[in-house]
Amino acid sequence: MEKRRLGKSGVVVSEICMGTMTFGLQTDKKAALRIMDRSVDAGIDFFDTAEVYPVPPSAELAGNTEEIVGRWLKTKPRESVIIATKIAGAAHGWFVPLVRHGKAALDRRHIKIAIEGSLRRLQTDYIDLYQIHWPDHGMRAEDTLEALDELVREGKVRAIGTSNDNSFGVMKALWTADKEKLTRYDTIQNNFSLNNRRFEDELAEICRREEVSLLPYSPIAGGVLSGKYNDGALPVGARFSEYMATGGPRQKAMAERFFNPRSEESTKRFMAIAAEAGIDPVTMAVAWSKQHDFVASTIVGVSCEEQLEPIFAAAGLKLSEETLKAIDEVSEEILYPMG
Repeated sequence: MEKRRLGKSGVVVSEICMGTMTFGLQTDKKAALRIMDRSVDAGIDFFDTAEVYPVPPSAELAGNTEEIVGRWLKTKPRESVIIATKIAGAAHGWFVPLVRHGKAALDRRHIKIAIEGSLRRLQTDYIDLYQIHWPDHGMRAEDTLEALDELVREGKVRAIGTSNDNSFGVMKALWTADKEKLTRYDTIQNNFSLNNRRFEDELAEICRREEVSLLPYSPIAGGVLSGKYNDGALPVGARFSEYMATGGPRQKAMAERFFNPRSEESTKRFMAIAAEAGIDPVTMAVAWSKQHDFVASTIVGVSCEEQLEPIFAAAGLKLSEETLKAIDEVSEEILYPMG
């Protein structure tokens, strides 16, 4: 497993990161512990969680995922595992309308409450990477960055990052950090996959020039790129199956955003490319993601152990120029046609 640095920080991680948002809901505690153990055996030392997990979040379940990760972390040498978590803001554990609409209230008080809660649930005295889950661009950037800088100076956090952010937010935060001599963001965690390459428009260039690392989430497009939703299939236990069957309007809209006629067409074409290359489509999707120069570690997620092997197979894998060209042709023809 290749190791890469997060931005210009002192944090070095495996090229694949195990996401945990299913732990405590789709994935029970025993299965979650086995998944984390098997990940370590495969060479993964980087785990990403959040105070709002599991997903879909609720006030009753909030924090369950961090607690599961914390129980597991207690059984490992602390320095051998890299832990990333995220602050939602004033919600502290579950979604509220303010957070959904970019008003996360990321000030010193709420950051202090959130970090103490995460440290307690994770049963550790420091977090390797602490991330803003949703930015609040209506706030003064220095109010958030000063509070995060204090955590770094106190030794509670090693590095900081943002998530679900845009070009304005990242550049505003970096400019403010430089101007006020505060700790800079070393990472950004955004959606990036074969079916969603919007990050390449502007944010990729920011990452390259400012030495900020992308931690792409949903590299398998929520499972869509495995082909399991093709031809109208709704497999039992799959997240988007649950969203379509029993979810509210917001969850159904999310499922439709990930899986629609255009993404189904591109997915089938990508699956054909993977078959031609002799690899699993999931393996190809993860390998493609981590092959970008602005990516430090690709965040994967599973709900059961059976989904691990094609992900592990992507470790160290470099796709050929022919495969990359074929992928680009599908993107240009179906997802991002010109003219």
